[in-house]
Amino acid sequence: MDSTAQDFQPRTFSIKLWPPSESTRLMLIERMTKNLSAECIFSRKYGILSKEEAHENAKRIEEACFASAEEHFKKEPDGDGSSAVQLYAKETSKLMLEVLKKGPRTTEEPEAPVVDTPLEPADTVFDISGGKRAFIEAEEAKELLSPLTKPGNSYKRICFSNRSFGIGAANVAGPILESIKSQLTEVDISDFVAGRPEDEALDVMRIFSKALAGCVLRYLNISDNALGEKGVRAFTELLKSQGDLEELYVMNDGISGEAAKALSELIPSTEKLKVLHFHNNMTGDEGAMPIAEMVKRSPNLESFRCSATRIGSDGGVALAEALGTCTRLKKLDIRDNLFGVEAGVALSKTLPKLGGLVELYLSDLNLENEGTIAIVNVLKQSAPQLEVLEMAGNEITAKAAKAVAECLTAMQSLKKLTLAENELKDDGAVTIAKSLQEGHPGLKELDVSTNLFQRSGARCFAQAVANKPGFVLLNINSNFISDEGVDEVKEILKGGKNSLEVLGPLDENDPEGDPEDDEEEEDDDEEEKDGDDNGDGLGSKLQGLKVEEDD
Repeated sequence: MDSTAQDFQPRTFSIKLWPPSESTRLMLIERMTKNLSAECIFSRKYGILSKEEAHENAKRIEEACFASAEEHFKKEPDGDGSSAVQLYAKETSKLMLEVLKKGPRTTEEPEAPVVDTPLEPADTVFDISGGKRAFIEAEEAKELLSPLTKPGNSYKRICFSNRSFGIGAANVAGPILESIKSQLTEVDISDFVAGRPEDEALDVMRIFSKALAGCVLRYLNISDNALGEKGVRAFTELLKSQGDLEELYVMNDGISGEAAKALSELIPSTEKLKVLHFHNNMTGDEGAMPIAEMVKRSPNLESFRCSATRIGSDGGVALAEALGTCTRLKKLDIRDNLFGVEAGVALSKTLPKLGGLVELYLSDLNLENEGTIAIVNVLKQSAPQLEVLEMAGNEITAKAAKAVAECLTAMQSLKKLTLAENELKDDGAVTIAKSLQEGHPGLKELDVSTNLFQRSGARCFAQAVANKPGFVLLNINSNFISDEGVDEVKEILKGGKNSLEVLGPLDENDPEGDPEDDEEEEDDDEEEKDGDDNGDGLGSKLQGLKVEEDD
């Protein structure tokens, strides 16, 4: 036998799953960003994150999980890294869940500045909402609610949110609440029947409703309870006794047209109401009509939120007209509905009556140029003191840019402006950017992402904010800015009073893109398929990454 053949030893190949390549890590950040900013069960409860905030959290999570998995891998250098990958994915999922439960950071919350309620001493607030969501039965309820049974307690504000009460626990809570209801002024029973069968949940609501009937409340939160009409009517006794409410929250409650009608009928008076929030319901035009009636009866309203409620043109017109009675309104949030041009024009006729507006959220209303122009032409006269204006996703083009720019010139108190997901292109972007360059000393955030503009538009926006004191975020992502244009933007920001840190992520910018190309081109599926696998299967292991609650 040939000695060469005898000496031959087959080479062995070992496949390492760790560490991931840089492109794989970026792919994971991108996937997390999409998951964190997408609508899901958690976003419906806690609120949806903006793409910018989602990206910031995704990057922070990935870095933390990578460091943890890398440390783990060092302890098994001879392994293939599979356990490090598992840890990487598990910790990522866990931290994503924490971020989703925390919800978005917002400039408009909390509502305290609107109602100006003085802070209460700690012993007047009873709050069991902290920690993980839990099912509460009779024995635990006795222990948990025992502070409320102590003679002479001074609790005025109670929060039972994030605890799921069964019949046994409700029967314990009922007499306790009834014994202190004369001293209660604020009740938060949001998300307090989660996971319960419908019949049991309705019985629990009736028990609480009967126990609390007759309270003279200024604040009531019954959000996140999947009420529907049956749930609203289960609270009949409580709602019928509330004629002094100043704040009412009925968010993410499955409020249909019939449920909205029941709510409007049951509450005897909303004359003192200052805050009314109906976010994320399936109200539609049918439900918009009774809500509009409630709004008409609420002349002292200061904060009205009716976002993501599926309201179309007819309902939008009715709401717009009803808002004319709310002359003290400071915050109006009706974004993410199907208003269209007609409702936008109707709103423009109401806005002159709302001279005290400070925050206005009109994103994703299908206003188009006609509705947008009608609104901004009014705002420049009626609301120069506006601090927050959001008009993203309204198909605004360069044709409306002149009117928008004139409006912005008048708004010298503006702190946050969002015009994302429109179609300004360079012509519109330049016009609007120039209106922001002079004055606007308090401007802190500008979001003009996804607007089909290129180098000149980006340059003008950078010049507009470069020297504004206290400016914190310029978002020009998802446009068609060339590499040279990006460099120019960075140089402008470096040369101004603000640092480069104010520039948001540019991970979705397309330097070689053309705004004239098909704007609806979808490449999400290809991104999922083509994610870098590091040549070792790691990408496929992270492909199905999702948020899961701990058992």
